[in-house]
Amino acid sequence: MALKMDNALRGIGTLWLREVTRFCRQRSRVIGSFLQPLVFWLLLGAGLKASFRPAGMPADMNYFEYLYPGFITLVLLFTAIFSTISTVEDRREGFLQGVLVAPIARPTIVMGQALGATTLAWVPSCIFLLLAPFAGIHLSLAAILLSALVMAIVAFALTCIGLLIAWRIESTQGFHAIMNLILIPIWLLSGAFWPVAGAPLVLGWVMRINPLTYGVAALREGLYASHPGAIASLPAFGLSFAVAAVFALAMYAMAARVANRAVVT
Repeated sequence: MALKMDNALRGIGTLWLREVTRFCRQRSRVIGSFLQPLVFWLLLGAGLKASFRPAGMPADMNYFEYLYPGFITLVLLFTAIFSTISTVEDRREGFLQGVLVAPIARPTIVMGQALGATTLAWVPSCIFLLLAPFAGIHLSLAAILLSALVMAIVAFALTCIGLLIAWRIESTQGFHAIMNLILIPIWLLSGAFWPVAGAPLVLGWVMRINPLTYGVAALREGLYASHPGAIASLPAFGLSFAVAAVFALAMYAMAARVANRAVVT
């Protein structure tokens, strides 16, 4: 038992280190995963700040500030896409087949991949927190710690969704198409662009059953930990955090199950 645990931890650590090292050597991925959401936030937020106010948004909050947590989530989403596509590349290059013959279980391989990609998503999103004062959000130490924890959980969930798809797809083109078809709508319907309270009835219910909605809500509540009255219309932080955590665990379980059944040639 101890030997199996040691092998599992070594496998997770090795795969984690490989993902981080490869990502850091590809500067275009580092720059793209951070700057693309930043540009979108600056352009959309600044452009719509004075002219757009969705129903349900707090009265003392402008749209530039409202978009900020949603675009932190977009950093996590883009990095999840960029990171988990490496699984498709590893299959094509033969590396994944080599890993599968090692004396470690496939769920362990998935965990190593997921933790590596989560780290890659989490670090840029933490850097994005430095821009909070420009959005009009003044972070306390508690807000920083809560936000960082929520971002790690959301990053793990999005990464596991990517792995769930990547273990099934054999081409990078197909992977990008499926990821954009799934993750972008999930993000758009998470309360990142407009509040659930202001959405039409049917769309509002779709947003309420979207697990990422609770991850974004928990992130908002974490950012405003020092003055929670600014976002009183959101679900309780405990509920949002619990749903986000269960979502992350469920996505890992599904990704591990798909990896167990996948035939890699």
